[in-house]
Amino acid sequence: MSAIGTKFARGWTHLGTRFLPFADAATPELPLGRLLRLSLFQVSVGLAVVLLIGTLNRVMIVELGVPAWLVAVMISLPLVFAPFRALVGFRSDTHRSVLGWRRVPYIWMGTLIQFGGLAIMPFALIVLSGDSNGPPIIGHLGAGLAFLLVGAGLHTTQTVGLALATDLAPPESHPRVVALLCMMLLVGMVGGALTYGALLAHFTEIKLIQVVQGTALVTMILNVCALWKQEARDPSLTARDRVQPTFQEAWQSFSATPYATRRLVALGTGTVAFSMQDILLEPYGGQVLHLAVGTTTLLSAVLAFGGLSGFGVAARLLGRGVDAYRLAACGALTGLAAFSLVVFAAPLNSIALFAMGTVLIGFGAGLFAHCTLTAAMGTARSGQIGLALGVWGAVQASAAGTAVAAGGLIRDGVSILASNGVLGQAMNNPATGYSVVYHIEIALLFTTLIAIGPLVRRPSMPSIGLGELSSHSLSLPR
Repeated sequence: MSAIGTKFARGWTHLGTRFLPFADAATPELPLGRLLRLSLFQVSVGLAVVLLIGTLNRVMIVELGVPAWLVAVMISLPLVFAPFRALVGFRSDTHRSVLGWRRVPYIWMGTLIQFGGLAIMPFALIVLSGDSNGPPIIGHLGAGLAFLLVGAGLHTTQTVGLALATDLAPPESHPRVVALLCMMLLVGMVGGALTYGALLAHFTEIKLIQVVQGTALVTMILNVCALWKQEARDPSLTARDRVQPTFQEAWQSFSATPYATRRLVALGTGTVAFSMQDILLEPYGGQVLHLAVGTTTLLSAVLAFGGLSGFGVAARLLGRGVDAYRLAACGALTGLAAFSLVVFAAPLNSIALFAMGTVLIGFGAGLFAHCTLTAAMGTARSGQIGLALGVWGAVQASAAGTAVAAGGLIRDGVSILASNGVLGQAMNNPATGYSVVYHIEIALLFTTLIAIGPLVRRPSMPSIGLGELSSHSLSLPR
């Protein structure tokens, strides 16, 4: 019986590794259990993102009666900290400490900052809404501080958490590790959206306090579990007498890598191209295609499914040695087809085209994000992993936030012009504003392809790893 049990266990282990999504990301250096535990920091980030952008966005406007412009300002405040991700990543590379930890202190401080922001947020929002005896300015200042703290905390945690994952995982497993981390971010967002929706179905201010502060507690628990016994103590790396470069020197070294500027331009334009539609898909389905509320809500799940598929395909192909930027270009090409389907869904009144376009948007965006992040991890020079990932996160987060705001403003501005007859009678329909945004995204995807072109490894070049590419002796033109 013991022989049969051992054989069954081995077979089940092989079956689980084969069919469990991203289970092949595990390595002897980073077993699956430890990797899944480390990825919990992405779940906490996903919870915070969906709470700020989704749940509180609606609660502040509808239930608390806060003006929409003020809500937009508050939600955009976390983006103020996004450019500082590069500095945070650099500081985690060069941290001096007698304890021998580089990443753990920053993940811990990011967790504390995020916890503090969430702890004071519900009370600040209640004062902001005017449902209190306090002066309105206290609500404005308190809410602004809360959103800033949450933004600073989640950006710090995510940047240094990705750097820690890069430290722990061997280079050949980076594509699969990235896929798992991206999947856990989506798990946090989808799970948070469903949980918040159920808990706040019957809104009261007491429930709002409980939900937001409960999120603060869950964030603390998840992040402590994530970082527990992950980073080995190495006082030689954090010794106070160790010579460390300044941020300016590190930035100059980073900028000197081949195609550094082009990589950031490609990342920024591609992120903007895929992100302008983030707040427009559901309104487009309801206003243009006349879909019910329940149906448009499913679009988020459809988009997430496409994103997960993109992560899985990218992990598998990158693991086989396919060039990361070649796959990123495939993601951009998928986006061209996806936005075209969404545009044609309106004149054809086709829900099937719209659904197909939504899936492909998620797939293309997932493919593009996964490949650019993997490339950033692979091309980082020794001792600059935190800086490289911080720069990637700064550009990605800033571009995404700017794109969301620009998409809404362009859609509203064009719709006003169209409804007033400025654009002509033929353009006076609800789809005009959305169509202009989608066409801009198509143009930006073409720009992204132009930027990616020189980054794609030529077939005639020797097959070298991404990590080796950064230190390759060839002098490549910028």
